[in-house]
Amino acid sequence: MWKEESLDLVLVPTGLAVMVAYHVWLGYAILRRPKLTVISLNAESRRQWVFSMMTDPMKNGVLAVQTIRNNIMASTLLATTAITLCSIIGVFVSNSSASKSTSLVYGNKSPLLASIKNFTILICFLMAFLCNVQSIRYYAHVSFLVTVPVSRGKKEHCEYVSRNLNRASYFWSLGLRSFYFSFPLFLWTFGPIPMFVCCCMMSSILYFLDTTTSFTRQLHSQSFRETADSMDGEIESAVHAL
Repeated sequence: MWKEESLDLVLVPTGLAVMVAYHVWLGYAILRRPKLTVISLNAESRRQWVFSMMTDPMKNGVLAVQTIRNNIMASTLLATTAITLCSIIGVFVSNSSASKSTSLVYGNKSPLLASIKNFTILICFLMAFLCNVQSIRYYAHVSFLVTVPVSRGKKEHCEYVSRNLNRASYFWSLGLRSFYFSFPLFLWTFGPIPMFVCCCMMSSILYFLDTTTSFTRQLHSQSFRETADSMDGEIESAVHAL
């Protein structure tokens, strides 16, 4: 039989390895099999949205700015939540010592390990705050660029705007992932067993959230082809008309 103190040395690294292995696979799928992930399909949808908005900025400018403003508000909410939780954790750590664990919690109960647990949760929320702040920065930049007529910068300008918009969304996703990572780390304060179970469940849930079905891939592929052809025709017409 293992000692209770040994559970942290076995279950915690195993749980973290499960989460890291899933995200390594997700990164590979995004790069090599983009149609398999929701992240890649959403990136292509945002690219087409930028082309659609910038073909007629005088007509679509207000709609584009309002849409980006909604994304800025979402990032601001997450950033505010993250920095508030950081402050709460900081106050809790500075004003309290490691509490005694109940008999239902197994694992190492040393004060040093308790401090490590609080520090890892704090790091997650700090990462969430920084990623969301960076997301706001890109969204604010795109809000200016998206109203520029496409005929001035041609197609390259639309590509530049879509790249910045996708970067903003990627940072927002990274901030949200930091919140996801904080769940098993928070449960680690109750013991390594809840933490390990949460890592396995979180990876399974994220798999269904990040991947697409065959119907979704077919629908997006058909929509992408039709929209890309129409957008290219409209951009070329606008450029020739200039």
